[in-house]
Amino acid sequence: MTQPHPHTFHIPVMGLGYTIDTPIKVARFGISSVVSIIEDDLVERMREFHCKRAGLVYVPIPISDLDHRALRVTAYLNVLHLLVQRQLEVLQGEAFDPGSDIVKYFEMLPDGAASKASFAVMMNLPAGAEKMRLQQELRRAIRIGAIDVNIMSKIDRTNYTKEGEPLPAEYADAMAAFRGFANSVLCSSVVLSAGYNPRLYAYISQFDDFLPDAKGELRKKVVLKVSDLRSALIQGKILAKRGVWVSEFRIESGLNCGGHAFATDGVLLGPILQEFREKRKEVTLELFELCNRSLAEDGKHLLADATEIRITVQGGIGTFEEDRFLRTYYGMDGTGWGSPFLLVPEATNVDGHTLQQLATAKPEDYYMSWSSPLGIPFHNFRLSTSEAQRKARIAKDRPGGPCYKEFLSTDTEFTEVPICTASRQYQDLKIKQLKAKGLTESAYLKAYAAITEKDCLCEGLGASVLLKDGMTPAHKLEAVAICPGPTTAYFSKVVPLGTMLDHIYGRTSLLNTNQRPHMFINEIKLYVQYLGREIDEMKEVMSVKQQRYFEKFKSNLLHGIRYYEELLPVLQQAFQGKLEHIKADLDHYTQVVQGIAVPQVVVA
Repeated sequence: MTQPHPHTFHIPVMGLGYTIDTPIKVARFGISSVVSIIEDDLVERMREFHCKRAGLVYVPIPISDLDHRALRVTAYLNVLHLLVQRQLEVLQGEAFDPGSDIVKYFEMLPDGAASKASFAVMMNLPAGAEKMRLQQELRRAIRIGAIDVNIMSKIDRTNYTKEGEPLPAEYADAMAAFRGFANSVLCSSVVLSAGYNPRLYAYISQFDDFLPDAKGELRKKVVLKVSDLRSALIQGKILAKRGVWVSEFRIESGLNCGGHAFATDGVLLGPILQEFREKRKEVTLELFELCNRSLAEDGKHLLADATEIRITVQGGIGTFEEDRFLRTYYGMDGTGWGSPFLLVPEATNVDGHTLQQLATAKPEDYYMSWSSPLGIPFHNFRLSTSEAQRKARIAKDRPGGPCYKEFLSTDTEFTEVPICTASRQYQDLKIKQLKAKGLTESAYLKAYAAITEKDCLCEGLGASVLLKDGMTPAHKLEAVAICPGPTTAYFSKVVPLGTMLDHIYGRTSLLNTNQRPHMFINEIKLYVQYLGREIDEMKEVMSVKQQRYFEKFKSNLLHGIRYYEELLPVLQQAFQGKLEHIKADLDHYTQVVQGIAVPQVVVA
């Protein structure tokens, strides 16, 4: 296994603004994090904010510049890099005084880290030459966390000129964001999520930073967020055939995560990780040979022989024991901890009102919704001001909202140029269409609720950071949307960064008094709820294809539960004192899944 960073975890991307400047907050402590770069207006405002705060010259990049999206991303990432490098220099020059950043750096490391042991030895030494020598060694050992970026591949809207003519493909949202990262000074990774984008994947090899240098090393790397081994291998091969190496597969639970949720066909996380555990070496070898063959055919430098693929996992992790089990039993190189960091102001950007709501929320305040205009399940928060605004607009018979940013404008049912399903324009047209159908009252209300559930995420997911930093959101759209994962329900304290790391590394516990199931059990619960809801939604109009899908989904769930039952002896060693709860939950959900009835379609 490889462990390139001081910590065993990373902070995944959250929303548009929640982690947009997290590297400035945590990278100097060796913590890697992921920045969303798709929303160039927000990126530009954050560059202006940080330039002015740091005394840097800020030169605006106007939207009149044809390539403003990519240029804004490049400029912002270069500012992040500069500020983090400055922080590193300051930290390395500090005295080892209590409360200093250099002391915090070593205190926050996992207990097994070699440099933490050296730090403890140094702190116990009397003043003298040996203490100074160790201090210099420790300063040289400091490593900053990576400034990684995220691009949600599906957000790749075609952009237009003022005259309404479509711009070339390279000016589409995802393509421009990628180019912005590729042209930055960063030596880090782009995390590609939300599936395969053919033109984006074909674009990567045009940038030399993503190809091996003379030493076989990569200046910039590709990380794929995947749901299972099959999707990892398919996408890895597509890129390898173009000479692009996937440096990491980042496995995410289909439903037990924050943000958009991409449900598998009922395949649970444990069996998915088991397959990676068993086939990791052969997958790495297959992709390595394919990638080097492609590079050789194009006359490019080859990957170094020792090149490996990192495999990490995220989604629903809530305790040190769960984290350790994922790394030790399944051989994961690292884990992702996201939603709990929403309660850490030193790491993420949550405005004061929303932060208080999160700290006092009940488990039922976190729920799976269909509010995303992408038509993908989306983890939502009932107490958000965005949800309150959506309901208020419906009460005024003015559902939907103004659409200024148009990142999620994909619907062409009523217009030639795509519009957003959360927009007032779309919802007004859709409701007029609905009224003309002459439906029964119950059918009408159900369809009306589905239409008006869609909410604006382009504004809502970026508003919180602006409010927190004292800026006014554009058009005064201050409603905050937030997408915490289900595990957030078990954290209620607003805590400093070091305290959250103490929780992650088992030095303290931040879990509240809510009865928290094991992460594997919570995922089963979410899948059972999802399956029941989907069957109920389709039962009156179910096709043979859908029936087979639901039967396969149910079968996969039962297979996953049996897998965990067979794993109980291993789980007993890792989760002493909790095994009876796990076993009882598995028995319960076996009965629940078996009792789910899939309607049978009668074929005439």
